[in-house]
Amino acid sequence: MKELNSCKEAMLSSIENKYFSIAHLYKDEKAMEMHIHDCYEVYFSISGGKQFLIDNKVYDINPGDLFLINQYDSHYLSQIDKELHERIVIMIHPDFMKKISSEETDLDYCFHSKDHGFAHKLSLTQEQQNRFLFFVNKILSNNGYGRDLVERSAFTELFVMINSIIHNANNDTIISGTYNDQVDAILSYINKNINSPISIAKLSKEFYISESYICRIFKSTTGTTINKYMTARRISIAKALLAEGYGVSEVCEKSGFVDYSNFLKAFTKSVGISPKKYSQNCNK
Repeated sequence: MKELNSCKEAMLSSIENKYFSIAHLYKDEKAMEMHIHDCYEVYFSISGGKQFLIDNKVYDINPGDLFLINQYDSHYLSQIDKELHERIVIMIHPDFMKKISSEETDLDYCFHSKDHGFAHKLSLTQEQQNRFLFFVNKILSNNGYGRDLVERSAFTELFVMINSIIHNANNDTIISGTYNDQVDAILSYINKNINSPISIAKLSKEFYISESYICRIFKSTTGTTINKYMTARRISIAKALLAEGYGVSEVCEKSGFVDYSNFLKAFTKSVGISPKKYSQNCNK
């Protein structure tokens, strides 16, 4: 398999080929706003030094941290510093993951499980980090006879390992997001009321702090604005509802968009296709 050097290239490749792709990155790409994509993402930090906002959790990124992001998780990588930031990103089409799973072993488990308080981040031991890199190198370095089978075999072993870590997890392995207490409360409030109209003025009154201050602490903690965060979360919810078969108008209401035309515009800009087309693709 060819090693890629762009997250966007890896994402497009996995979606187009309904397979998986691997990017090994050293330099920062242009930072994407809060976003969602139609593939799973595994983010392995080698050097640390950044911060992730995933759904309503903010995580510090340290060397050896592994993040598991599914196709409905809105997420944003904050640029904390300008230092070298080495990481490996694996993008996976969900259909491929289902294809290589078995009745006994669900390799999707790591992207959807919330057992044991699991959120999105695993802190790997040195031995687990070495195993992770071993499987990645095996996938990327094999170009001879039977390359496709070796790729799939190493990929399968990698995700058996990741799922085993989660099944056998303890509090030292699974890391919950930590953040400013006020922003924690704001994020919780937004997510509990995301299907209703929420304005910055309303949040200001709810938490007894000024509009300018609430915007400032939210941006400084999460790296994105309140409005961008709410839009991304609502689109994430909309995608999940459309995949379940709900109609576009009903999804607009359930995901908290007040104006139907704004919903169509925001969804199409974020996802690349209209809600109707997305629904058709999901329910073929």
